[in-house]
Amino acid sequence: MAEGGGGKEATGAAPAAPGALRAQSGTADVFISHASQDVAVADAVVGALERAGLKCWVAPRDVVPGALYADEIVRAINEAKIVVLVLSEQAVISPHVGKEIERASSKRRRIIALRTDSASLTRAFEYFLSESQWIDVESGGIEAAAVKLVDAVRRYLASESAIEPSVLPERRTLDRKLATRHRRWILIASVTVLTTVLAYFVVDKVWLAKHVTTGQPVPAVAPVALAAAPAASAIPDKSVAVLPFVDMSEKKDQEYFSDGLSEELIDMLTKVPDLRVPARTSSFYFKGKQATVADIAKALSVSHVLEGSVRKSGNKLRITAQLIRVDNGYHLWSETYDRELDDVFKVQDEIAGAVVKALKVSLLEGETPRATPTSSTGAYTLYLQALAIATNAAQQADVERAIDHLQWALKLDPKFARAWAALAGWRVYDYEMFTSGAYQQALAEARYAAEQALKLDPKLSDAHFAMSAVLTAEWNWKAAEAEINQALALDPGNADAFGVATVVALTQGHFDEALQLAKRVVALDPLSAVNYGAFAGLGGAYLASGRLIEAEAAYRQSLDLAPTMSQGHFLLGWALMARREPTAALAEMEQETDERYRDVGRAMALDALGRKTEADRALAVAQTKYAGVVEYPIAVVYANRNDLDKAFAWLDRAYQLHDGWVPWVPWDPLLKNLRGDPRYKAFLRKMNLPLRDDVAD
Repeated sequence: MAEGGGGKEATGAAPAAPGALRAQSGTADVFISHASQDVAVADAVVGALERAGLKCWVAPRDVVPGALYADEIVRAINEAKIVVLVLSEQAVISPHVGKEIERASSKRRRIIALRTDSASLTRAFEYFLSESQWIDVESGGIEAAAVKLVDAVRRYLASESAIEPSVLPERRTLDRKLATRHRRWILIASVTVLTTVLAYFVVDKVWLAKHVTTGQPVPAVAPVALAAAPAASAIPDKSVAVLPFVDMSEKKDQEYFSDGLSEELIDMLTKVPDLRVPARTSSFYFKGKQATVADIAKALSVSHVLEGSVRKSGNKLRITAQLIRVDNGYHLWSETYDRELDDVFKVQDEIAGAVVKALKVSLLEGETPRATPTSSTGAYTLYLQALAIATNAAQQADVERAIDHLQWALKLDPKFARAWAALAGWRVYDYEMFTSGAYQQALAEARYAAEQALKLDPKLSDAHFAMSAVLTAEWNWKAAEAEINQALALDPGNADAFGVATVVALTQGHFDEALQLAKRVVALDPLSAVNYGAFAGLGGAYLASGRLIEAEAAYRQSLDLAPTMSQGHFLLGWALMARREPTAALAEMEQETDERYRDVGRAMALDALGRKTEADRALAVAQTKYAGVVEYPIAVVYANRNDLDKAFAWLDRAYQLHDGWVPWVPWDPLLKNLRGDPRYKAFLRKMNLPLRDDVAD
């Protein structure tokens, strides 16, 4: 999503948000990506392009003196219209070239590769360059290839400028307002305060699909069910799980719509006071897996299951739904709806009402919550597509594509409050998961979207929830607590909101309350790995309370549910370190799928085992390669070495980066060496965190 100017549209576009008027003077047309060994070729390319009147950005020539090198590169890629890659054997093995091409791909920049030799591409390069234009440096030499390159760049830029904005949906930001930001390496999954807040906002749409690969064994149903479900006698009669509706369309291309319908029904039914409805993550856990309805009901602790199918062809819909009593297999209710797409909200209302009536659930306000979030079926379709894209997100580009779809939806209906709320959440998520640096700008954009949602619908629980995510990201704990309380008052069955309430309770040192809230979240969403393993998950709440055995069990349960979840092994190793079991901790750190946390985790465990030379080597790798990501764990390593000066220095670096790990400080059992130092209380004060003397050691 490129930054740019632009005013309001005549058709009632939303007013400009913070950052909307970013200046474009001085930006380059072309970013040149090359390995340092190919500087001569890069210089020749720059010369040819700039003689043709095309402004280029190339390092190190255009790096502003005193600026952070990586930040300058990311800014230049963001602002360029096209990326030219000098493709060689050296470029293929260059880490920084790989990151530049991945960044360019995530921002949807056209990449033209100038291939200088017969380099064999890695899978990553094949993926990012699979649809790119290729120019080979053949017998004619670099000069002849440069002529072709200039022509290709000119033709692409001409085709871009010829696109009429009114013809295609705007692919960039709704108000073209994103400021340049430095993004972290793809697939960062920090288990931090902010990540957890947003995990509860998007875990049912992104986390499990992102971190559990199809090549990994799926946990058996029975152990999960035994771990998650209470005794059969405790299963409430007024309970129902909404399973993913099946896409029965001829081309099997409407899964986003069938899944979205299921999600909407879950959202509606959770608002019914007397009805227990598992959250989306748990209801969708068994999608594509071999499990009976009885297995699913047992795992989710429900007595009824709602299932169905969707057949969509053009503007025609056929939706079937049936409510099943699990213990005897009886169909309490079933119906088939043949409708126009414009009637989808009415169908949702009818299905939800029929379920409530069949279960004889009492309603405080006398009617089922209504659907109708927007007057535009086109906007609603884009909204559902955004959720589907996020569910299958494998990298930052997917997250940004989901954001694009939300922006398109808001173009069609600027009054779509739920789309604004979702956009706020994804904005913060995109920053925390992939970005460091200008967090003020990122959060200002997210705040703007949340404010729009609240302005349009002050009674929308998701709008207050989105604002709580923004405030938590800003470390404004009291204001976040007020917003999350409002969200829960409007929707007492919102598992996501209870998750954020857990975050706030932990940061304020209310550990008993946090533990009860974390258990409530697990009860509402028992098959979500994040609910067991994240900062505000059950594992974190147990750690804060000093119940280390239970913390270890919770982290193991998280890995059972999502074996390849990023940082899953790292956090289990963290708990084992707190239990003073460094050998077991090292074994877990070695299995961590995220190499950055694997290295710093190994340093931590090797130190405890007295293998200092190996620990120093692992720590040096973490400090050299992953600065900007692992400051907090590095501080923990130094704290456990009793090198308090370096520990506080690295903590301060984490603070300056607005690192979401930092709110662990008051209760992290691996930082107990710091608590007697005057700098410790000073650090808590500037974080707006309470001072406590009763934290478990």
